[in-house]
Amino acid sequence: MKRILLLLLIASLYSCFSPERDCGKFKTGTFEFQSYLNGELVTSTFVRNDTLEIDQFQGKTDTSSIRWINNCEYIITNLHPKSMAEKKPLNIKILTTKGNTYTFEYGQVGDAKRQRGTVTKID
Repeated sequence: MKRILLLLLIASLYSCFSPERDCGKFKTGTFEFQSYLNGELVTSTFVRNDTLEIDQFQGKTDTSSIRWINNCEYIITNLHPKSMAEKKPLNIKILTTKGNTYTFEYGQVGDAKRQRGTVTKID
């Protein structure tokens, strides 16, 4: 009986501290992603629907297909890759959401190396 009470207490504490993940509102829309490239802050803007993402970065446009694995995770594949690295699909997982932003983790499919970023929905 004591074990059950202890497990219930731990479960309730965990649920109180679980991060917000309202991923559904980020499946479509217009977004901005800022990152540092060669020490300079750069911005990428992209428009996404449930199957396609069109990215604008430094005057260039890129189009990728999207396959949603679940409500918070998807695979993105560049439709017109210009290098071997661009041919490899990326796995993107939304970790937390807050207001009009989400924090995500991404990496090439099959690669254990992961990076993180934050995206802002602008429309």
